[in-house]
Amino acid sequence: MIEGTHKGHNYVLRFEASLQEKLSASPTGFAMYISPMFRSKRRKIDRLDFILAGAQKSGTTALHYFLSRHPDICMGDKQEIHFFDNDALFVSEPDYEQLHKHYRPLTQSMIAGDCTPSYLYHEPAAERIWNYNPKIKLLIILRNPIERAFAHWNMQRFKGREPLDFFDAVREEQTRISGAPPVDARRFAYIDRGFYGRQLERLFKFFPREHVKAVKFENFKAKRRETLTSILSFLGCKPLRSVRNKDRNIVPYERAMNWEERVFLYHLFAEDIAEVEQMLGWDCSDWKL
Repeated sequence: MIEGTHKGHNYVLRFEASLQEKLSASPTGFAMYISPMFRSKRRKIDRLDFILAGAQKSGTTALHYFLSRHPDICMGDKQEIHFFDNDALFVSEPDYEQLHKHYRPLTQSMIAGDCTPSYLYHEPAAERIWNYNPKIKLLIILRNPIERAFAHWNMQRFKGREPLDFFDAVREEQTRISGAPPVDARRFAYIDRGFYGRQLERLFKFFPREHVKAVKFENFKAKRRETLTSILSFLGCKPLRSVRNKDRNIVPYERAMNWEERVFLYHLFAEDIAEVEQMLGWDCSDWKL
């Protein structure tokens, strides 16, 4: 009895010494010796669960930030993957591994999403997403199209891509984007990207309303925690414990929009704003003059 205990004690000592030597020899030694039964099982994704599909300059960067900090959400290795709006990837049968390679293996409780705001605007994207996963959930944030257009122009000016003043760029828009490659055209589609009605109509041809969560940018900005909780509930996730109310992707404005420009744009968008109100059941009086 005593001899057996003595031998067992010596064995434990030798095992501990051997283990300590291996662990000290490698910084990652501890992780290598954790029993598999204590590790979370991970799975390689075969389909995304949701997409934040637009609209550009409507708070998508801020929402991506909050989603990426949720413990049960993986947003990939970069904010905009641009898979479904890359026409070259759809000349033949698409290779979805080119999309999935941006995602690490997930735990069983995690969901995966992408944030590429141009998907809402790019015409073929909705059908491509539906062919990929007809049960996917879509997040859409829409901003006053007048403000969105001016923010878009200001971003292009800030990046050194836009030589024209705002009013000139608006008047030249159709000429500039007509016949241009999609990537080039959408950079200068200040007005065209703000016609949300036809973009939503295209989306609803493929996806039922219960698969689409549309959010007003103004609500997201003014009632961030409440709006985030609603979005996370739509995705089947718990609310975030901490929400820092900090704007992101802020570009300093070159100048303010003048009244003549605002009136001109409102007359362009008035009919579409009314259509959005009807389609989504929204009150967009704050988008009107």
